[in-house]
Amino acid sequence: MIRQNQSLLNYNTFHIDAVASSFVEVTDYRDLISLRNSEPFDNYSWLVMGGGSNILFTQNPDVPVVKVAIPGISVATSPSNSDDIMVTDGAGVNWHDLVVWSLANGYFGLENLSLIPGLVGAAPMQNIGAYGIELTDVFDSLIAFDIASGELKTFSHDDCNFGYRSSVFKTELKGRYVIVSVTMRLSTKPNLKLEYGDIRAKLAEQNIENPTPLDVSNTIVAIRQSKLPDPAVIGNAGSFFKNPEIGTDHFETLKSAYPTIPGYLTTPGKIKVPAGWLIDQLGWKGFRDGDAGVHAKQALVLVNHGSATGHQIYALAKKVQHQVYQSYQIMLEPEVNII
Repeated sequence: MIRQNQSLLNYNTFHIDAVASSFVEVTDYRDLISLRNSEPFDNYSWLVMGGGSNILFTQNPDVPVVKVAIPGISVATSPSNSDDIMVTDGAGVNWHDLVVWSLANGYFGLENLSLIPGLVGAAPMQNIGAYGIELTDVFDSLIAFDIASGELKTFSHDDCNFGYRSSVFKTELKGRYVIVSVTMRLSTKPNLKLEYGDIRAKLAEQNIENPTPLDVSNTIVAIRQSKLPDPAVIGNAGSFFKNPEIGTDHFETLKSAYPTIPGYLTTPGKIKVPAGWLIDQLGWKGFRDGDAGVHAKQALVLVNHGSATGHQIYALAKKVQHQVYQSYQIMLEPEVNII
């Protein structure tokens, strides 16, 4: 049912009270077909939302809003590998609930992606990633609804053109498709990734010498909870900026001025630098201007302490960007979608 003048306060994790002039929640892809013939959705220009965990409203959306809540999880064996399980999930499935379900059923590969907020449908758009794993590592295919034609299209891994926190759905196909379901290739045999961040150290603190995928998931949940604020308690969208990649020459110049700057080789000639470190070194951690602030434990997270507007949070983000550029000649790119 289409709702008019719908508050989006409870539909975004920054808790910004934007208003959608027209709003609808869909639980079946067939709802999308009929929606195309209903005013004002028949102009085929929609703002598609999932869990609202990667969006900052600086104004009311100027197009109708479609909230995707398509449920369902199904399982099939892989025709090419008896150890692999093909798991297909509705776009409205909660991501962490899927991780918990997969571990309970003995299907592995998602454990490092534990506690990432949002829904399954947003995962390929953003190519979500954490602790050394990205969605691209387990992704098989997805089905998406073409808003203009009303047809379903299957996208293979290559079709999605995955990059760092990016995909074809954030670039050349932005706004053209609604992701309906996602299929991932998981395994019945664990293949643990323990090299990133504090995973091994935290496992050792628990005297876990031979961790299971569940141990890894629980450890990552604990690490994330210790560093990142709960959106239910304080408004935020997780990491606000992407970790920038810079050239090796640029990195060596910075290294001479800032000897402790961390960096990780990604591709030949490119070094990824933690954006949180850059921001933290400039003293932003814990900064607050009214109800817009930088989280006290993680400088990469901007927060809404209560009644901040999207404009105020975005203004703070611009100030952080400016100082980081002035200090390091690095322009941070928002990971969050700005509306």
